[in-house]
Amino acid sequence: MSDSDLIAAANRTSGAPLMRIIHPSDFSAASRIAFTHALKIALHAQAELEIVHVQRHRVGNVSDVDWTDFPEVRATLTRWKVVPAGAGAEEVAKCGLQVRKILSAEHDPLKSLITYCEKYPPDLLVLATHQREGFSRWLHKPVAEPLARRAHAMTLFVPTHGSGFIEPATGASNLRRILIPVDHRPNAQAALEECYFLATGLNSQTVQFRLLHMGTEKGFPTLYLPHHPGWKWDTRLMAGDPVESILKEAADWSPQLIVMAREGHRDFLDALRGSTTERVLRAADCAVLAVPATS
Repeated sequence: MSDSDLIAAANRTSGAPLMRIIHPSDFSAASRIAFTHALKIALHAQAELEIVHVQRHRVGNVSDVDWTDFPEVRATLTRWKVVPAGAGAEEVAKCGLQVRKILSAEHDPLKSLITYCEKYPPDLLVLATHQREGFSRWLHKPVAEPLARRAHAMTLFVPTHGSGFIEPATGASNLRRILIPVDHRPNAQAALEECYFLATGLNSQTVQFRLLHMGTEKGFPTLYLPHHPGWKWDTRLMAGDPVESILKEAADWSPQLIVMAREGHRDFLDALRGSTTERVLRAADCAVLAVPATS
């Protein structure tokens, strides 16, 4: 497939700036890694970042959570050399960053988070996800997948095991390879545009985007690919089960991010085993960005 068949000018992109990012946190080590991704993206997008912790309601509504349990924004920005040591809230605000920390106690934390996101829709959700397969997955009530599904928002899943693309110690981005499965349905154009804006916002200088299609060259969907100096696009055609093919390509190529257009559950079997996106993120070793598909 020639470049002329795929590549169009960058002005064909239409992704909107990120204005509001929500990061639900359980204060675990995994959540702190996801927090660094949320903070870095919010910093570059000059967006509002909300860090939300919902504790299960206790007798007498007595909480054992303190505000100091929240991830330390200023300490992190100081470690990244964004603000000087001892910086106040005003200096953080000068970076164009607004941060809110929200703490509440509810009988059903997941339901509370879903209600909050439905009432105040985010532009981006950033979640730590505990990959589980088989029997062990049914022993633990999943949170990341149903929250992302019900919020209808673009969602970045950062795995507990494996790696993300933001270095926690320095805030540096190592986003160099991005894998994007594409097909006619769901439409992947919005996913292409969002990962373009993400890489642009993180000042990624050299990025290789790989479009993975389960099918033939003749059946490859028409897509408009943004152009950026130092960035490359290539395509891979594969056959077989989509989930297995995506995971095999990810294992062989080692991308820092998989970007997937998300359509949700279409039938009863899909609801039981999970959508393609959900099945990929349970097994992937890298971060997964799920983008609601356009029609």
